[in-house]
Amino acid sequence: MSEDSRTSEFDATPPPRGEPAEAPPAPPGAPEEGSRVGFGVLALVLGITLAVLDQVIVGTALPTMVGELGALSLLPWVVTAYGLATAVTTPLWGKFGDLYGRRRTFMGAIAIFLVGSMAAGLAQNMTQLVGFRTLQGLGAGGLFVGAFGLVGDLVRDPAGRIKVQSVIGAVIPVALVGGPLLGGVLTEHADWRWAFYLNVPVGAVALAATALGVPAVARGAKARIDHVGAVLLTVAVVAVTLLAGWAGTRYAWGSWQIVTLAVVAAAALAALVRVERRVVEPILPPRLFRSRDFNLAQVLGLLLAAGQLAVMVHLPLYLQTVQGVSPTISGLLLLPFMGGMITAQLLAARLVLRSGRIRLPALAGSATATAGLALLTFLDTGTGAALAAFVCVVAGFGIGLVLQITLVITFGSAEERDIGVASGLLNLFRAVGGSLGVALLGSVYTAVSEHTLTERLGAKEARALAASSQHLDPEALRQLPDTALTAFREAAVDGLHGLVLGACALAAIGCAVAWLLRPRVPVPGDGADPAGAASGPATSVESI
Repeated sequence: MSEDSRTSEFDATPPPRGEPAEAPPAPPGAPEEGSRVGFGVLALVLGITLAVLDQVIVGTALPTMVGELGALSLLPWVVTAYGLATAVTTPLWGKFGDLYGRRRTFMGAIAIFLVGSMAAGLAQNMTQLVGFRTLQGLGAGGLFVGAFGLVGDLVRDPAGRIKVQSVIGAVIPVALVGGPLLGGVLTEHADWRWAFYLNVPVGAVALAATALGVPAVARGAKARIDHVGAVLLTVAVVAVTLLAGWAGTRYAWGSWQIVTLAVVAAAALAALVRVERRVVEPILPPRLFRSRDFNLAQVLGLLLAAGQLAVMVHLPLYLQTVQGVSPTISGLLLLPFMGGMITAQLLAARLVLRSGRIRLPALAGSATATAGLALLTFLDTGTGAALAAFVCVVAGFGIGLVLQITLVITFGSAEERDIGVASGLLNLFRAVGGSLGVALLGSVYTAVSEHTLTERLGAKEARALAASSQHLDPEALRQLPDTALTAFREAAVDGLHGLVLGACALAAIGCAVAWLLRPRVPVPGDGADPAGAASGPATSVESI
């Protein structure tokens, strides 16, 4: 996304070429500079909090949602739909900001997100919930782009920008940690619908703070939206995700539906590559993909994000249905997993800044994630809930280490003019990875669970229990006969094992990808350039 390509939100004459655009005069009664910046930071923090929180807040509420709304088979799509919509609209929101002004598009994204939140809270069945989660995701894409993109409009001083970016960056892990816990508390002590209703007052404050604190900055040049590229990207991502979630479960691998999806995905991807090489302002700039490290970082981020989100969605299901803990406790038991991620991210940033090494920590993180996910296969019906939570620390640490390294590589591989676009692509690939992971590994979970039920109870009773479980929340499960309850819990354990083995395979592939990275990258200020490539901008790494 070009920093110099935005048009004014006002009917102002564009500034002369080469001169920075100025914000329009403050209207009468506008807050003073210090208060304005404070309101602006609050707006950006609340915006990114809403977007991140809703990625994970539904995890601990999903079993109860299914118990009320039914359609257990649609459970992964409550998360996947949100991630997909966020992924495919993230690049578009950047262009909308270029055309119509970042403040205006940020406020529009908040409005869309809030409408989706209210509608999701009012959903009467799982199909409606998936649809309204998609609407939420459309707005969330703009929240991600706007929260970071508006920093430059809010604060002109480079040092101040870094401070604001650090504040926003610190909010993300807090939201990731607090989301499952908050979702559990609301589900247990209020209603799962409040996981969506809560967004409304928070979003209203964000809207007001944006109006008061974020300036409307005029820009000289007009951006062009790559409509064809956006459509092809959307078609490709949706087709691949549906293929991952339906192949071998809803439809046979050789069915016409799956073959059609594969053909559509391949054709859309091939056409996308061709189009992006020819358009003036591509939605996926080919110049970024000339860096091998950049490409490898995106693949790594996609693979590890897939495993991360799939585990975060299905682990609360195991804790509530097998361990019998409450939604609140299942949220608390996810804290070690998230704590391991945050610790690794902090360590990785310092390690790279001091040594410039990227291959070694990427390999270590991938290997640790593989081992940590493998440890989850030891969970069974007799494992204590506290031990189950503790085992997750290792997997969380490895995943966090890799995700932070991919961030460093992405910013370090991009030129100054491409930092915004590179950040958007990083979020895009992670969102696609998370959606694919939940869809693909979620289908594995379902298939393995159904197979175990059939083995334990026979085909007829298994079908009856599977049908009844579409409306069984964790509390209602305890009312099942002992034989059926034991079989259901064993099926849930086997399903989790199948899921984590799939996540292990993805992390192991990540090890091979990490091996292809350069050993080191230039560290700002050391003058080194081990590969002879141009260094990335210093601020992009120092601000991590």
